[in-house]
Amino acid sequence: MLYEVVKFAAAPLAHAMCRPHVTGAAHVPRSGPAILAANHLSVLDSFLLPALLPRHVTFTAKNEYFDGNPVSGFFMRLGGSLPIDRESAHAAQVMLDEAAALLERGELFGIHPEGTRSPDGRLYRGKVGVAWLTLKTGAPVLPVALSGTERVLPPGTSVPRPARIGIAIGAPMRFDGDHTKARDRRRVTDEIMAAVQKLSGQEYVPAYASSLKAAANGTP
Repeated sequence: MLYEVVKFAAAPLAHAMCRPHVTGAAHVPRSGPAILAANHLSVLDSFLLPALLPRHVTFTAKNEYFDGNPVSGFFMRLGGSLPIDRESAHAAQVMLDEAAALLERGELFGIHPEGTRSPDGRLYRGKVGVAWLTLKTGAPVLPVALSGTERVLPPGTSVPRPARIGIAIGAPMRFDGDHTKARDRRRVTDEIMAAVQKLSGQEYVPAYASSLKAAANGTP
């Protein structure tokens, strides 16, 4: 109920501020489970996409989005996002188990397979959690390409600003494979990222964005 109240208030604001151009919304099922696998350009991606779609979407977001920036934290909590400690493998699995339970209840779950915001607007290699989810639950994956969201809340700023955004949603993807096998998880993840790249038109980088950020910060 709280989510619906918040969305009722937030959706008009998101429309007014972002003037979204949405394509492929008909691919989102009216009922039943699905995974929205989106590229990641802004800390507000996990808020804007649920605000602009008709169904309740639960996203995952790193702990820093809740605690590091009061603006993003406010929006993450309003959107009902699941926090995750990206440094803990156990925490990541707990989050995936919670997401699987959501899907098995017939809900929508959103995830950014890159695992972190793109540092330069390019699309980076996806992490395999999204493949684990679709292979484990059988839920279809909808590739999603966001554009322009980085202009709404540019890195280093705390006040959102008006900027037009785009949301392109691809047709549902279903996969065969074993969620316990690393090869299947990697194959499926790469296919999902290829579909996202086709929608977004971003340059693809076959490396993890987190590794690039760590190297830039001098982290081993």
